[in-house]
Amino acid sequence: MSSWEKLLARIQSLSNDLRFEELQRVMEECGYTMRMPRGGSSHATFRKAGCAPITIPRHEPIKRVYVEMVREIVESEVER
Repeated sequence: MSSWEKLLARIQSLSNDLRFEELQRVMEECGYTMRMPRGGSSHATFRKAGCAPITIPRHEPIKRVYVEMVREIVESEVER
């Protein structure tokens, strides 16, 4: 099993030890672009044409609600 498959499996299982960089990698692989606000905020916004923006805080560990959002995106991308 490749590292990408392991990462997707951890997201599917809603793992509690995911890092922001791992979620960022998945979001960018799904076609989203990350934007950080200039004001020193700790939240990153991911945008993709035709999709609602998703804001994820850069805190670790990542809360389950944000992992669930990324899991829904991964599942919707697999269906396409």
